[in-house]
Amino acid sequence: MAVGKEDVVEILKPRTDNREYRRIVLDNFLEALLISDPDTDKCAASMDVRIGSFCDPDGLEGLAHFLEHMLFYASEKFPLEDSYSKYITEHGGSTNAFTSSEHTNYYFDVNVDCFEEALDRFAQFFIKPLMSADATTREIKAVDSGNWDTLEVKPKARGMDTRHELLKLYEENYSSNLMHLVVYAKGWATSLSAGESDWTCEFSFFKVVIDLTDAGHEHVEDIVGLVFKYVHLLQQSGLCKWIFDELSAIGETVFHYQDKTSPIDYVVNVASNMQLYPPKDWLVGSSLPSIFSPSIIQSTLSELTPNNVRIFWESTKFEGRTDKTEPWYGTAYSIEKITGSIIQQWMKSAPDEHLHLPAPNAFIPTDLSLRNVLEKVEFPLLLRKSSYSRLWYKPDTRFSTPKAYVKIDFNCPYAGKSPEAEVLTDMFTRLLMDYLNEYAYYAQVAGLYYAINHTGDGFQVIVVGYNHKLRILVETVIEKIAKFEVKPERFAVIKEMVAKDYQNFKFQQPYQQAMYYCSLILADQTWPWNDGLEALPHLQADNLSQFFPLMLSRTFLECYISGNMEPNEAESMIQHIEDVLFNGPQPISQALFPSQHLTNRVIKLERGISYFYPVEGLNPSDENSALVHYIQVHQDEFLLNVKLQLFALIAKQPAFHQLRSVEQLGYITVLMQRNDSGIRGVQFIIQSTAKGPRNIGLRVEAFLKLFESKLYEMSDDEFKSNVTALIDMKLEKHKNLREESAFYWREISDGTLKFDRRACEVAALKQLTQKELIDFFDEYVKVGAPRKKALSIQVYGSLHNSEYKTDQTEPNEPNSVRIDDIFSFRRSRPLYGSFKGVMDALVRTVNKLSQSSIRLEFGKV
Repeated sequence: MAVGKEDVVEILKPRTDNREYRRIVLDNFLEALLISDPDTDKCAASMDVRIGSFCDPDGLEGLAHFLEHMLFYASEKFPLEDSYSKYITEHGGSTNAFTSSEHTNYYFDVNVDCFEEALDRFAQFFIKPLMSADATTREIKAVDSGNWDTLEVKPKARGMDTRHELLKLYEENYSSNLMHLVVYAKGWATSLSAGESDWTCEFSFFKVVIDLTDAGHEHVEDIVGLVFKYVHLLQQSGLCKWIFDELSAIGETVFHYQDKTSPIDYVVNVASNMQLYPPKDWLVGSSLPSIFSPSIIQSTLSELTPNNVRIFWESTKFEGRTDKTEPWYGTAYSIEKITGSIIQQWMKSAPDEHLHLPAPNAFIPTDLSLRNVLEKVEFPLLLRKSSYSRLWYKPDTRFSTPKAYVKIDFNCPYAGKSPEAEVLTDMFTRLLMDYLNEYAYYAQVAGLYYAINHTGDGFQVIVVGYNHKLRILVETVIEKIAKFEVKPERFAVIKEMVAKDYQNFKFQQPYQQAMYYCSLILADQTWPWNDGLEALPHLQADNLSQFFPLMLSRTFLECYISGNMEPNEAESMIQHIEDVLFNGPQPISQALFPSQHLTNRVIKLERGISYFYPVEGLNPSDENSALVHYIQVHQDEFLLNVKLQLFALIAKQPAFHQLRSVEQLGYITVLMQRNDSGIRGVQFIIQSTAKGPRNIGLRVEAFLKLFESKLYEMSDDEFKSNVTALIDMKLEKHKNLREESAFYWREISDGTLKFDRRACEVAALKQLTQKELIDFFDEYVKVGAPRKKALSIQVYGSLHNSEYKTDQTEPNEPNSVRIDDIFSFRRSRPLYGSFKGVMDALVRTVNKLSQSSIRLEFGKV
């Protein structure tokens, strides 16, 4: 069918956006936006449909979301189950969907040369999906245990046929005039079609969300009163045009200098905007304020009254004091009437907190010019090194945005010496952010973001955003570190928050617990969460006052600066930090001793042995069990890397289809790669109520035997197609400064420094043969492989308690070892070497690499 008629609409776009946009309307009234990006590495599409969970029929809650799942199965044109997802995966892409209250969004991306067929397969979702009775039943079982009740048992008891209602929901709501499509490609699309298929925004809420401490729980009336006091202040202060002008200036800057995102994220965002805004504002959305309109602002403020408010107060302290239970999740609740006059009384009795309007924002950037980069630096180079710090620098040679990225990693050996030290370091970083909260809020509003993160061996300071005022924020954070003091009242609040985080660990989903145990077993020198929970009650403000000077007394700064900043600016910033911490009249830090440069080390598993760690889930009310089946393969090396990556790419979709869709083990079924400080492997992650962890493990082994046949029988064309897909994925350019910085920082933090990794791995892939991949699978992955090193974490949910007890008494299988005590096991195993041990030698190579040609290397460093 023809592309459709084009209504000429000028679509507002950022000044820095070189993509072209065209709006069309098809004959069936489907409205579409075509995006042409000649530089893109991927094509993408997103369809947004005006139907969501608000359209669920009574008695079939969750049906709209379930329909979203069913469209992925098969269509009349492509009847083979899972063929759509398989095609996308095999051609370097990804696909997913989500359902919200009022709309459902489907999306995918794929390699450029495969886009036309991928779009055809995608279109069948909205033309003739099959949704067979058998697939419907299997998907209800697979999604999760609660849906069997909601979508099968209860509807059947009421005389409802789930599949009939499913087809009815599709026929009545998936109409092309209720859809919006975005297509992102290298050139303009030449054909589009969509078949038969009300999303309305009739109301909105202004929300204020406040997390309470235990003390706050006892003063909710005062807190609500303060909120309305501030609203009253806004209503009485007059309409400050300078605030509107500030927001307009920020909005203009954010819109016109926005980071480029991946095509798949971009099409999802724009498709959602198409439901809300006229065509000219599809890209703008709500980014740019309209004209200053005092009457509209005043009208909105006048709606924020005690009579118009609903207060949701959530706390575990209400357990046993409620009188209602909602039917879907079993949440206990009560409803109480609170009149406007009661809130007025709360306002009168609320404490006087000297409420005021915000001050003018000093962080709004006014210099958005681009720095001159005199030489083309392809990779990060070591710009500066002293006994106190090392500075890696990468100027912006690609994105042309007035932004910079700064990361300062404080390596503090005392920070991880004990569980107490780890908890105190965590509290130190949280208190720092707490002290900076009000000051940094203005920076965040103006597009400058910062974080202070606790790490295993210290903490990190990250600042990213417009470079004009970035140094001011960096220097303020460093000054706060240098002059840190513990305020007992804030310490008590942070301690309560940390305690709740530790206590909430046991409520993580079983698959998350399994992943945690896997990391705890593999990572040397890490402390378990329960040690921190046990240490916390004994720690007081005085302990932190004594600890933080010791923690900072010996430190080394690993620094990375990239973006719109010249070398002398980067050096000057790090020199200032050194002066504050190390060189002042009363320095708070000294250089590390050579023996204190510690690195992350990883446990080396034994070849030919399958280790397993069985454990009961921490939440006795969670029925789900989980398995993480991890296969440790090798230490970072290009040729083995690409063999592992290619195996994971080829096996990912068949594993999902077999274990989730066919065998219905559970909703969470994932095969993914794993990288622990340069130690590479692959892992299956499965959560299930249908089977216990040991049985799930047997199904994983059965899949590997099934996959073995697939791999041996794979045609040469299919092998080459997968290799090409992986090459295309590796050749994708970084989309923005953050993405590029994250890639290079991983090389620095692991100590591998293989900044040209992508080119080297592409070269390795081009030489790879199908026989070499089969040999790799036979040697490292398949059941009984001679060099296989496997670790299974088995978390037993409440449904499988009896299996846990039975499995504990079962004798071990040949070549399998049960781990009874994680820390005894860690002490008994050798460790992989660390790349950071040879970092100085690598640095000399890297600085040459940064200013010359690509290095091709096949072998361990």
